[in-house]
Order: sequence, then structure tokens, then C-alpha cells
Amino acid sequence: MYNILKLNKIAAIGTDRLGANYKCVDECDAPEGILVRSASMHDMELPESLLAIARAGAGVNNIPLDKCVEKGICVFNTPGANANAVMELVIAGLLLGSRKIAEGIAWCKTLKDDPNNLKTVEKGKSQFVGPEIKGKTLGVVGLGAIGVLVANAARALHMNVIGYDPYLSVNAALNLSRHVVTVNNLDELYAKADYITLHLPLNDGTRGMINNETIGKMKDGVRILNFARDGLVRSADILAALESGKLAAYITDFATNDLLDVDGVVAIPHLGASTPESEDNCAVMAADEIKDYLENGNIKNSVNFPNVSMPRTGENRFCVFHSNTPKIISQLLELIGGNVENMENKSRGDYAYTIIDVTGANTDAESAIKSIDGVIRVREL
Repeated sequence: MYNILKLNKIAAIGTDRLGANYKCVDECDAPEGILVRSASMHDMELPESLLAIARAGAGVNNIPLDKCVEKGICVFNTPGANANAVMELVIAGLLLGSRKIAEGIAWCKTLKDDPNNLKTVEKGKSQFVGPEIKGKTLGVVGLGAIGVLVANAARALHMNVIGYDPYLSVNAALNLSRHVVTVNNLDELYAKADYITLHLPLNDGTRGMINNETIGKMKDGVRILNFARDGLVRSADILAALESGKLAAYITDFATNDLLDVDGVVAIPHLGASTPESEDNCAVMAADEIKDYLENGNIKNSVNFPNVSMPRTGENRFCVFHSNTPKIISQLLELIGGNVENMENKSRGDYAYTIIDVTGANTDAESAIKSIDGVIRVREL
């Protein structure tokens, strides 16, 4: 029986897939797995029993990845599961920020007791005039699952689209509309785009990437959309650009206090993945990932382990997370003994993960492997 701790509400369509050999609970001292959405785990004591964490969503900023690596805990996310939900909100954001729809709606509410409200509307609506998006240029920074959908949807709305992604995957490239122009540097995108939308992770290389310097490279009157991570922009620089008129609008899914009640800012309460379809998709993917890892040692969509999977062939399967150093594989094979039926090994930076299927393994192989210098965690399945 595997104990799975839920730190947030996880859709039953996902947890039901785990089966009778799993117990999903809201409290547990020794879970083998954790399912989480937005709950912060940075101050959480990670028990020795914990083998895997599955984040029902894409971002993993709420999970202590370094600590998980040290303990040999595999962390998964669910890339693409909420992509359509976010894409739809980004398209809504394009229109909200361009046509001043949110401001217009708020103004209309102030006219409730005006006996001549229709005449007042006709006189006052000019203050909410905004351009159409057709024929304008959208710059998409980051062409992952969400960025590709946004780019293709914008093309369907007759926008010109420029995309930038130095790590564009083959799968993303195949799904990208042939009418989307890709560029090799951000400065070119900044100079040409009327609208810029951000779809990339927050890390040391992207933190604060939208700032006074980069905004200065953009068109006057540019509109920026951020439905990825609030830390990608420097809020103070956004406010200064709005004040000067350099920036026409900032549309964001992160309603931080400094952006509230500011002219030109459309702040949405983090609704990007808030659809029942998205929550179901994330729950299903997270449950499948954690189940396959716990039962078979297979890894797909890990953010801290290399992705490794293979069908089971031997009587015993050994799954070993270890440092990426010479001679460890030969030591593993020597201690396991028996006849190796299949083996898969991949590295990720300083670490590696190895799956070995064996028939006739030594009975004490698992405990012997733990003594190898560089082995972080081993499981015999």
C-alpha cells in the first residue's frame, strides 16, 4: 500500500486512477508520494519515506528542488496539461488590454443610478477607445506548450506573430504554425512587437528580464502580457513605463499589491489554469507520473531527475539515483549479479538515474548498492 499525501485539493479523476493499492490522504507522517498544486513546501520537513512529488501544474517554485535532489526525491510537473486554459486567458488579455474593456466595465458600474445613463455612455465611451489586434504584431517569448498555442491562436485572429525560444523543442516546432516567424534574439522581437507575451520559466536567467533597459528597446505604446511568473518583470519599471507613456498597458495574471488600482494595469487573480478541464488534466497527468515511478521506476516529466523509462523484462528491477561519476555503473552490475535483461542510464548535470532489469540477482544487492560512494537512493522493484 502506497500512502499519497495531498497538500491541495486534487481532482478525483486523477486520484481515482491510482487504484486500490494507494491511499490518498490529507494528513500523513510517512507518505511515499505527495500530490501538490500551489502549497509551499519550502519549510516542510521531507520524511525519509518520501520517494516522489508530483506538481499538478507546470511551475515548481513552491517545491525545494535542491533538498529533493539531496534526498533522492523525484519531482514531477505536468507540462501542457493547463496549456489551453492559459492560452484562452492570454487571448482574452490581448483584448482586455487593447480595447480597455475592464476599465469600461468598471466605469459603467458607476452609472447605475444615472437616469440618463445611456446618453452618458455615448458621451463618455470615447475615453475607452483602443486599437484592434488584427494586423498588429505579437511577440511570443517562449514557445513551449502554452506559447505555441498562443502563437497559433493569434495567427488565427490575423495577427502577425514573432516567436523567440532558444530551446525550441522538435515537438513544439512541429506544432507551430508555419506563418509564425522565429527570431534568434530578443532585441529584434522587442523592436517589432506591438504586443509582447511572456511564456517562460522563472530562473536566474529570466528574473526581472522586463526592466527599464529592455522596455527601452520596445516600441512606444507597447502592451505587455505576463501570464507566466510575476518575477519575470520589475514592477517598479513597469509602473514608470506606464507613467511615461512608453507602455500602453500591462496585463498580468499576478495581482501583486503594487500593481493594483493603477491606470493601464489589468490585474487578473491568477486564473490561468482555473478551469475544471485544466484541473482534471493536471490531476490525471500527475497521478499517472507518480504511479509509474512508484511501481516501475519510470520517469517522465521530472524537473530534477533525468527522464528514463523502459518496459519491464527481468525478474527484478533496480532503480538507482546516483552522482554522474565514472565506474558507478560497473559497480552496480557487479553487486547486482545475475543476468542483465535490459538497462537504461541517463544523466542530468551532476546526477544520473539508472534502471537495470535482472534475472537471478543477488539477494542482498539492494543493501550492497547503498554502500557505493555516489549512490543517493536505490530501490528494488
